[in-house]
Amino acid sequence: MDALLAEIRSCTACQGLPLGPRPILQAGARARILIAGQAPGRITHAKGIPFDDPSGNRLRDWLGVARATFYNPDCFAIIPMGFCFPGTGSGGDLPPRPECAPLWRAPLMALLSNIEMTLLLGTYANEWHLGPARGERLADRVALWRETFPRLVPLPHPSPRNIAWFRRNPWFEAELLPALRVRIAEILHAPAGSGGDGPKPA
Repeated sequence: MDALLAEIRSCTACQGLPLGPRPILQAGARARILIAGQAPGRITHAKGIPFDDPSGNRLRDWLGVARATFYNPDCFAIIPMGFCFPGTGSGGDLPPRPECAPLWRAPLMALLSNIEMTLLLGTYANEWHLGPARGERLADRVALWRETFPRLVPLPHPSPRNIAWFRRNPWFEAELLPALRVRIAEILHAPAGSGGDGPKPA
C-alpha cells in the first residue's frame, strides 16, 4: 500500500490542470470504511488534506465521528474519483478528470480488502460503483438507499451548495443519517476478522 500511495502521489498523468497536479487521498490496508468522493476542491488542493473544509465538517457530522477518527487511515479510506483539483467552471468545480479512476482505482481496491461500507458522495462516485443512472437523478438513488445499505450508501455531496436539497428532503436527516451513524459505530468498534485487531477510533 505504501508503495502504491507514493506512486499515486507522484502522478502527473493529467495535463492542463489549472493548479498543477497534487493527488490527494487517504488509504490504509486495514481501513473498514471507504469514502468515494468527487475530486478535491481549491481549498483541499491548497491544504493537501481531504475534506478539511465546510463540506468535511458536515460529512463528519453525518457520520458521527471525531476528526481524529476520520483522518485515521486504519478507519477510513478517502479515495475520490479524481485525485487532483480539476478546475472551476460556470456551475462550480469541474467534473473529476477521466484519466484518474481507470488508472488507479482497481489497484487501490485490490489492496482494500477489509472494506465493509462504501459511502458514495455525488454523481460520479455513484455511477462508478452502482452503474449508469439510466435517467435516474442522484436524489432518486439516495432515496433508495435501503436497497444497497450498508455495503453501498448513496449520498449527496455534503457541500453547502446542497443545503436547499437537505431542506427539501427531511427524511435524509431523520432516517438515513441515524442508520448510517449506528452502522459506522458498529464497524469501527467491532473486532476485525481473522486478520488482526480492529481499528482504534479516537
